[in-house]
Amino acid sequence: MNDLLPEITDGKSVLHFGKNETVFSEGEKADAIYFVRTGKIKVAVVSPAGREAVLSLAGPHDFFGEECLTAQSLRTDTASTLEPTTVCRIEKEAMQRALREVPARAVKFTAALLVRNMRLKEDLCDQFFNHSERRLARVLVKLAHMTQDTAIHEVKVPRINHEILAEMVGTTRSRITHFMNKFREDGLIDYDGQLTIRPELLTETILRD
Repeated sequence: MNDLLPEITDGKSVLHFGKNETVFSEGEKADAIYFVRTGKIKVAVVSPAGREAVLSLAGPHDFFGEECLTAQSLRTDTASTLEPTTVCRIEKEAMQRALREVPARAVKFTAALLVRNMRLKEDLCDQFFNHSERRLARVLVKLAHMTQDTAIHEVKVPRINHEILAEMVGTTRSRITHFMNKFREDGLIDYDGQLTIRPELLTETILRD
């Protein structure tokens, strides 16, 4: 979706965030949509009891905060960074105007929204039907693909706290630690300052029936 950005000049700004910084929080005014240039974003909600659930992950070429384009006036989720991240912020009115003025642009954006919806359905099915080891493997593969578009044997990403991975997977931190140690023993991942993910091996060993 970043190929749309050069065409939009009004109401656009570039923002830089460090690791574990908040881009926007639940309850804030929904007044802009964001496109990821570099880095990774976690979009999550928090229950009244304080439990966090990760709704989606966004990497380069992805967008988030698109609910601002509807009649919704306040954020219902929180977006934060998993690593140093650069995003392009486009004000609500500017994005709406850009979509109205160029029908082809609106068609492209609608197609991207449909793909996003399909991914969310896949994630929901994953939560319902797959065990936590398989869900963790899927999250790691997704993180690897965010960093590298083309197939590659190994992908290095900044190490992610097991508590955050537990929120993404929907299980306990102790289970994440258990499976991460198992993945490392099996050669599917490795630690060397960064987290090395081997997406092909994870897919062959855990995700492929």
